[in-house]
Amino acid sequence: MTSPAYEMPPTGFWRDERHIFPVRVYYEDTDTAGVVYYANYLRLIERARMECLRLLAPEVLAQMDAAGLVLAVRRCVIDYLSPARLHDALHVVTCVQEVGGASFSLHQMVRREETDLADAKIRLVCMKLASGAPARLPNSLRQALQMRAEQL
Repeated sequence: MTSPAYEMPPTGFWRDERHIFPVRVYYEDTDTAGVVYYANYLRLIERARMECLRLLAPEVLAQMDAAGLVLAVRRCVIDYLSPARLHDALHVVTCVQEVGGASFSLHQMVRREETDLADAKIRLVCMKLASGAPARLPNSLRQALQMRAEQL
């Protein structure tokens, strides 16, 4: 049986090999100066990453849950380039960089129009939830990621 969370329509869209996720800055995202608090960029890119995966391979998340598999961030490097402010309309661009047997890398950029605000490199690994041991990516997810990987 499918969870209602998996039945919700995904947000964002694909343009070539890039997933675009629109987001607006709310008061809760900002500090007292009305600037997005640095840690909240991680929340924005996490939301974009999950919507990207839902749109990329909608059946895989349910299959991973059933198999006791999860995706965990192994490495995150983020550069803050310019501030976002209250009420800004932003978009998070997600690009698949590299796909391995048990992990994959993404490049995620938070942008306001054509201005880069934050630039993140993310490495995710597939793990067994019960033990925390590494696990191979499900074939359907690996294939979907490889199809969207940017040609470097």
